Amino acid sequence: MSHPLKQHLIDPEICIRCHTCENTCPIQAIEHNDDNVVVDASKCNFCMDCIPVCPTGSIDEWRVVEAPYSLEEQYEWDELPEQGDVTLDDAPSDEQSNDEGDADPVAALLAEAHKGAGGKARAPASAAKPTINLYNLSNAVEAVVQGNYRLTAEGADTDVRHIILDFQGKPFPVLEGQSLGIIAPGTNEKGRPHLPRLYSASSPRDGERPGYHNVSLTVKRDEGGLCSNFLCDLKKGDKVDVTGPFGATFLMPSDPAARLLMICTGTGSAPMRAFTMARERTVGAREGGMVMFFGARTPDSLPYFGPLKKMPEKLLHKHLVFSREPDQPKEYVQDRMRAEEELVAEMLQDPNTYIYICGLKAMEQGVEEALNNITESTGESWQALRDTMREDGRYHVETY
Repeated sequence: MSHPLKQHLIDPEICIRCHTCENTCPIQAIEHNDDNVVVDASKCNFCMDCIPVCPTGSIDEWRVVEAPYSLEEQYEWDELPEQGDVTLDDAPSDEQSNDEGDADPVAALLAEAHKGAGGKARAPASAAKPTINLYNLSNAVEAVVQGNYRLTAEGADTDVRHIILDFQGKPFPVLEGQSLGIIAPGTNEKGRPHLPRLYSASSPRDGERPGYHNVSLTVKRDEGGLCSNFLCDLKKGDKVDVTGPFGATFLMPSDPAARLLMICTGTGSAPMRAFTMARERTVGAREGGMVMFFGARTPDSLPYFGPLKKMPEKLLHKHLVFSREPDQPKEYVQDRMRAEEELVAEMLQDPNTYIYICGLKAMEQGVEEALNNITESTGESWQALRDTMREDGRYHVETY
């Protein structure tokens, strides 16, 4: 008698080897070598904790097998195996069957793989349906650089660039909050193409220029960073290989009345810029319903500082926070949130508020503590409220 099994796998063509899934897995069922990230079938209990944290969706792959693929086999893959024929001598159990009774038991097992994902990251109910993985490492799309502009002041401690890409009429339907994968030229020490590095789109869905569907990126030059230096040094007319789009949950609600509480640092401003531009194009001169807490070391190192200062307050209520201003005490976004407790508390109590947090990993704990303090001041539990907001697709975090 054959007892088919569902097996959790990772797509090596799409995975960018960021190891977020491995760091998230509570039972150490995910591991990696220099080539691939793999799932140990003997350990995986389908808890689904790794699914929402993956930025590319490569983690969300499943097969029904008679015997699990070994770690050694998975390490050798350049692409996922197709779903093969499985001999099913046993009828599916009640747990495996679906409402139709006679449904394909393989399909039933694959459908069951996603049970338990509730309560994790979800897209806003009114968000547009995103396109995912239209292009991958073996099928990248070529984009042409339309412009590369420095955002931070000359002499500032950070070099942040605004880079505009044109896809030459080829489709690249990226939504606000999604990311692109950039492939640096050349090969690694094993002679293989470099893996894509992810960058959030900083332009709205209809393009940096309305109706042109070109896409902008916000890129910080990192010393020794292969891809960031490649991007920051691009000239107009240069060509870039792009994969994606990626991301299915950190999406902007389509409802123009939705209120957005945006908390970011540095290049974490990229999706927030896309949200703001999209809202501005939607509501025009009307109230925007957006509040932003944006942190940097100094105004010179804050991306988009000039344009942000000019943004109408009724569209975007701004709190620009600096931690290294001369002769000023250090201030971080969580400090300003506490100082604006009344505003934040009012937004948290509004069921039409959506929270977006993006930036360095180090900010996440401080922001969580601030939200916890502010919620407690109203007699509520932040953990309970956060879980409700996440279930409703209203709480989103992307830190790195």
